[in-house]
Amino acid sequence: MRTFAILFLREVKAFFYTPIAYVVLFYFLILTGFNFYSEVMILNRGPVEITVVEAFFDTVIFWFSYVLIFPLITMRLFSDEFRMGTFETLTTAPVRDWQVVLSKFFGALFFYVVLWLPSLLYFVVFQWVARSDAARSPGSYWGAYALLLLMGCFYISIGCLASVLTKDQINAAVISFTSITLWFFAGLLTFIFGVTAPVFKDIISYISAVEHMSDFSKGILDSRPLVWYTSMTILMLILTCHVFQYRKWKA
Repeated sequence: MRTFAILFLREVKAFFYTPIAYVVLFYFLILTGFNFYSEVMILNRGPVEITVVEAFFDTVIFWFSYVLIFPLITMRLFSDEFRMGTFETLTTAPVRDWQVVLSKFFGALFFYVVLWLPSLLYFVVFQWVARSDAARSPGSYWGAYALLLLMGCFYISIGCLASVLTKDQINAAVISFTSITLWFFAGLLTFIFGVTAPVFKDIISYISAVEHMSDFSKGILDSRPLVWYTSMTILMLILTCHVFQYRKWKA
């Protein structure tokens, strides 16, 4: 456990000792802040059936910025080790392969959580200024941010796998972005093509991030997304560990 903690702190420091972390944080906050402001302005035009929380987590701006951040967060995880020539040092150190993989995964996840923490202030300020709650119930907050964490784990694990597959950070970012984008749009096939087959619609709804967020932001908590994202995250991390071991013995 002590070894894992050391590796984890190493990854966290690697994020905050580089300018890219602050650039990502700055522009991400601008996008989310603009998204929140624009949705509040739209809701002020007249009576609506949705809450501020539902509107905030269901816009093009939100999903665009959300999908975009994962390649930026994960592209350097393993690729940077190859670039700096520290991969051989890391693989010959007295640490287990799973400790290396998990430390990089949780290091990226920690930074991801830091990215989203300031967004909580949006709802606090809204409640203070408007003298009104941004959601119908506390379950909407818990649901939306719990789903953000679950989806973040899955997409970060995809980024980890993409990063360990190549020595180049740009290639890792492209692989990660393409994979996450295709997966995201796979959940929109019923809307894009107007598919009405019940079986196909059930399958798509099971993996659709948009539908999951629509339910969770309303406070409707479903155990199926929990199982789905957790199992897929574990699968991606297992694949990452196997690829890491392959490159370790090949090096």
